[in-house]
This record gives sequence, structure tokens and C-alpha cells, in this order.
Amino acid sequence: MKGNWFVKKTNIHILAIESSCDDTSCAVLRDTTVLANKTAGQEIHRLYGGVVPELASRDHQKNIVPVVDAVIMEAGIGLTDIDAIAVTRGPGLMGSLLVGLSFAKSLSLALNRPLIEVNHMQGHVLAHFIDSPLQKKPQFPFLCLTVSGGHTQLVLVKDHLDVVVLGETIDDAIGEAFDKAAKILGLAYPGGPLIDELAAKGDPVRFSFAHTKTTGYNYSFSGIKTSFLYFIQNALQKDKDFVQNNINDICASYQAHLVNVVLKNVKRVLNDHALTQFAIAGGVSANSELRRQVKALEKELKLHTYIPEFQYCTDNAAMIGIAAYFKYQRSDFSGLYLAPLVKMPL
Repeated sequence: MKGNWFVKKTNIHILAIESSCDDTSCAVLRDTTVLANKTAGQEIHRLYGGVVPELASRDHQKNIVPVVDAVIMEAGIGLTDIDAIAVTRGPGLMGSLLVGLSFAKSLSLALNRPLIEVNHMQGHVLAHFIDSPLQKKPQFPFLCLTVSGGHTQLVLVKDHLDVVVLGETIDDAIGEAFDKAAKILGLAYPGGPLIDELAAKGDPVRFSFAHTKTTGYNYSFSGIKTSFLYFIQNALQKDKDFVQNNINDICASYQAHLVNVVLKNVKRVLNDHALTQFAIAGGVSANSELRRQVKALEKELKLHTYIPEFQYCTDNAAMIGIAAYFKYQRSDFSGLYLAPLVKMPL
């Protein structure tokens, strides 16, 4: 259903649910202000060095009711005060998405409130528009680099709901490249933050790794992961203590390489499209080297750069709620016959 976009509705309460991977998150927003935002993580995956889909969906079932109850209480409203239910439809893990989607549909039906499906990546992009004293809101048009464990995309954002994907990974995402390297090095899961921590004490130019060629503005990280694996294997054949003695430099060099690969295409897009507004989003946007180089890029190219508040970088329901708010303004509601989408184009 399409409403009148020019008649802005205010004082809208949206309950949002995000369950695309291993975090069960719920938020309540009043317009663009977050009243409550809570997330329940899943520690069990540390035992396996990565997310186990079946275990993730089971934990979502255990966590979703307590998390929803907690945000309703913190927001200081009742269920009948909610104007719409928002939920991540995809992309993500089938079982995880199904739990959140089923709960949201049931709540929508029970309360007789409209249901709003949200693309997980759209949520990351629109997290920049959450009211927060710690973050500025970008001006249209802007380029958004979305980087996470499952995605790496360059998105041209013309309006809140008018976006074009200019480039993306053709295989693995940058977050996967971080976590895989951490596993090779024997670090705990999730490994990305640990690499970032160790890299702070290392030399980012000591070691070099492979570059991959792609068409357009696309990315490829599978070859870089393989290059890193062979580099470590060859080094260990010569020195069994190589990793232990060089862990900081290895992490610093690998992290700098990944960030350089990502920002190379960013520079091309900004130049080719004459853009001066640049934003980053997604879990990997919390990486300190990426943030440092974005700030350097800001000075070099005279850009206006934007990074969401840390709690809105990783998977969270507040970003789903803000995306739903803009869809609510258009009365862009969903039916109850939604199925989860493992792959959902932005």
C-alpha cells in the first residue's frame, strides 16, 4: 500500500526485531528517536569458531520473548501504544530469520498493527539517521560502504529509500576475511576484534598479501584469504614459532591490506560520481584501522564523513526500526505471508 509521502506522520512508535544471524535484538523507536534497544548475544558459537545456524535459531527462540519484554518495559510504553511492527526479512540465516519473522507476524496479527519488512543491509545504511548526539546525519546523495561478516557493498544513497548498489563482493565479505585469518592464527571467535587489538601494536607494512582483480567496483576476498593461509603455512615450515613471534605485525599488515583494498574502490566511486559525502556502516565499521583511514581520506579528498554510534554499527534492531519509520511514512506495509529470504537484494 502506498500513502502520501508528503504528509509526515509524527509520534509514531515502532517495535523492531532483528534476528538475521546470532544476535536477538529488539528496539522501540518514537519517530527517529530510540527509546530502548537491547540485544542478546549467543556465546555458544565460540566453541565452534563460527556461527552454527541450527544452534543460532534455537537460541533466538529462547531469547526473543525476554528481549521484547525488556525493551517494552525500558521504553515505558504498552504493547497497545505500538503503531507498527518492523522485522528483518533478509538477508541472513534461514532459521534465524524465521524465528524473528514468525514472532513479528504473530504480534502484528494479535495487536492488529501493520507489519513492515526491512532489508538488513538497508538498516545498516539508514542507521546514520537515528537521532543521536554522537553522530551526524549525511546529506543526499552520499556513498555508503557497508562492511560486515556477510556483506561488503558500495551503495549510492539518493534518498532514504532510493539506493543503488554500485559494487559488492563476488564471494566472501571482509568480515569473513578477518574471522578466517583469526582462525588460521589460532585466535578465538569472533576474531575480527582480536586482530584489530593485536594490530595496534604491530607494523602495518612489514608483510604483504595478494591483490585480487574484479570488474567494476566489485570486491573479492576469497583469494586474499587463500594467500594469507599459504603465507602462514610456508612461514611455519621454516619457523614453527613464526606466528607466536610475529603475531602483532601479521595482524597489522593483514588488517591494513584489507582496509586498503576496500578503500581503493571507494576512492574511485567518489571521484567518478563527484561525491563529497561518504559514510560507513556495518559491524566492520567499528574497526579502528578503517576508521583511521576514513578520517585520513576525509582530509585528503575534503570529504564529509559519517560513522554511526558504535551500538548502531553491529547488528541491532534500532537500525531496523529507523528503516521501518521511513517506510511507514509511505504506508509501505507488508502482508502476513512473508517468507524469510536468505539472499535479499538491496
